[in-house]
Amino acid sequence: MLDGRDRRTGFSRRRQYSVFAGYVLAVAGAVAGAVLLVLSSAFNPPAFAALRMSVASVTAPVSTALNATIAAVAGIPDAIGSHFHVRAENQALRADMARHRDLLVRARTIVHDNRRLRALLQIRDRDASSVATARLVSSTASSGRRFALLNAGRLHGVLPAMPVIGPDGLVGRVLETGPAVSRVLLLTDTESLVPVRRTRDGLPAIAAGRGDGALDIRSVTTNVRFDVGDVFVTTGTGGIYAPGTPVARVQAAGVDNALGRAFAHPDGLDYAIVQRPFLPLPAPRP
Repeated sequence: MLDGRDRRTGFSRRRQYSVFAGYVLAVAGAVAGAVLLVLSSAFNPPAFAALRMSVASVTAPVSTALNATIAAVAGIPDAIGSHFHVRAENQALRADMARHRDLLVRARTIVHDNRRLRALLQIRDRDASSVATARLVSSTASSGRRFALLNAGRLHGVLPAMPVIGPDGLVGRVLETGPAVSRVLLLTDTESLVPVRRTRDGLPAIAAGRGDGALDIRSVTTNVRFDVGDVFVTTGTGGIYAPGTPVARVQAAGVDNALGRAFAHPDGLDYAIVQRPFLPLPAPRP
């Protein structure tokens, strides 16, 4: 007995006619639908708007997916070419940066040294009391005392008690001299005391070294408020330092006493200028 699920027409004319009629009706329905859609668009668009929108709703996702696929496939060659181009350009830029890194470091060093030397030249040109311009060859940074060695001595006119200044401000004073070298007592040494005044109101104070690279700004009166950023310069009192030389800036606020930082940093200073004392030294007693 034949299986009822077998849909082959075989030799039955009735089944052949039925299948043929189904095909004819399907093709006729499709043609009629297409003709109706064309007629609706040409003669009466509002009447078949719902049908057109239904068909468009079914075909729109398919069209969108096909467009996205075509665009993605078409963009693959450009993406591959861009990848290799960007990689090659990145490698070229890295090589160029490596070649110029040393040159950039040297240029920055030259600019920094040039700026400091120009500042020293300006100090020397406008101040007739300069004795010598010399290099600070060493400074003590780890011991309890703060000294620096200057490669200029008595043969260059350098004598004890002469002030030493840098491009940024006061460095210290000459403590001892030899024929070609001198020892400088730095501002931050515990034995260093410099009379100063505050620039904004002329308040007198004393800048005393702490031995740790900082300064104590001590008021000579009571109930004095020190604010962060207050700038202090020399007063000329004592006859060694000329008035108006920058000394320190307050780092922490306080009353009658404040923590300050010197403008000049001997550790990073190459050259310094030795000046004559502000007031002539008394003649030595016979």
